[in-house]
Amino acid sequence: MNAKSTEKEIEQQAIDKKLDAALPSEEGNPKSHGEILKQQIIDGQETYDKKPISILLSSLTAGLEIGFSYLLLCTLYSFLLGKVQEDTIFKVMSFVYPIGFIMVILGQSILFTEQTSLLTLPVLNKKRSVGSLLKLWSLVILGNLVGGCFMAFIMVWIGPKLGIFNVQSIEAIAVHVSHYATSVILVSAILAGWLMGLLSWLIAASRDTLSRIAIIYMITTVLAFAGLHHSIVGNVEVFAGFISSPKITGMDYVAFESVSLVGNALGGAVFVALLKYRAFVYDVK
Repeated sequence: MNAKSTEKEIEQQAIDKKLDAALPSEEGNPKSHGEILKQQIIDGQETYDKKPISILLSSLTAGLEIGFSYLLLCTLYSFLLGKVQEDTIFKVMSFVYPIGFIMVILGQSILFTEQTSLLTLPVLNKKRSVGSLLKLWSLVILGNLVGGCFMAFIMVWIGPKLGIFNVQSIEAIAVHVSHYATSVILVSAILAGWLMGLLSWLIAASRDTLSRIAIIYMITTVLAFAGLHHSIVGNVEVFAGFISSPKITGMDYVAFESVSLVGNALGGAVFVALLKYRAFVYDVK
């Protein structure tokens, strides 16, 4: 064992010792940085310890549940179309956008963007490997996308049958989400992933359900109002457009989804997990 390896081990031991010393704060007082980080690492490791089938089913459930946001988006768009300008409709839609997120997060289903930074922290803390992270991400993404695509099929069928929205509404939303240049979608998705990672951190900092609902609503409304690209909701939006409109091709869907997934992952892993963790580490040195 060389000196450099020994130095890294000593540094890791100091970090772990500092995290272990982060005791729960008193009721009514805000949680410390170390307390939140410790909780996030523990929560992340618990996800790693789950069986693959459990992770897949939980992420599939999240993909299905997030579809209720899409149901409200389409219904509201159709309801307001012709009554107000279209650009106003897309802004108003941001106020119903959070509903699916509230269902998913409070229901403890595994949503890729909300879990990105959470699952990265155990890797940064040397408790899990990069390979295990990529494997876990793959399972979560697969479940989220399959669930979302299934909901897209349901929405495309049930909307016109109930008369709450039509194919034109589905098409308009899909085009609105996907018509940007690749570079724009990438940067937008990074910002969205950043916000979702921050959402996970803020939820860990909160103490009660009402606070968590308020945080989820605030963050996801900002995301939607700014038009940032979320890979899992966007999956439902663009896939629904692909199966119902000639304006969205298979390549449009694949390009959008791959770029938004990469952007969301970078936003959560780098701008939340890495920065929050390194801020703690530098305080230990």
